Amino acid sequence: MGELMFSLSYLPTAERLTVVVVKARKLKFEGKIGDPFVKVYLLQHGKKIHKKKTSTKKTEKCPIFNEAMMFSVPAHSLQTIQLRLTVAEISKVDPTAKAYSIGHVIVGAQATGRSLSHWNQMLTALRKPVAMWHPLRK
Repeated sequence: MGELMFSLSYLPTAERLTVVVVKARKLKFEGKIGDPFVKVYLLQHGKKIHKKKTSTKKTEKCPIFNEAMMFSVPAHSLQTIQLRLTVAEISKVDPTAKAYSIGHVIVGAQATGRSLSHWNQMLTALRKPVAMWHPLRK
């Protein structure tokens, strides 16, 4: 499906979680090439609480976003929240159609593997952004 690079940082004094969507590569579009964007959902117990979206990058297979999104997250909630980053594309054929999801990544305390490792690195390196590539899943 492709890969997504993003950084995570948590500022305990302000209780602020910052996600910087850096870039994507090797994206598998529905057509030859699409207009990708990334939606970031803040989930608590599986429910969507907040969502933010990057700008759309026109006809780019390896888009560079460099967009920061901030979420207000109390420290006691860090064990119950997750972030879902979904890479989607706007159809070239029918721009009015619903965006097509290319793939997603979920990070948080309940994640596994690379996603859990990224989350734990963020918690040990407070106030410092920790960037990592993640493979997209369907």
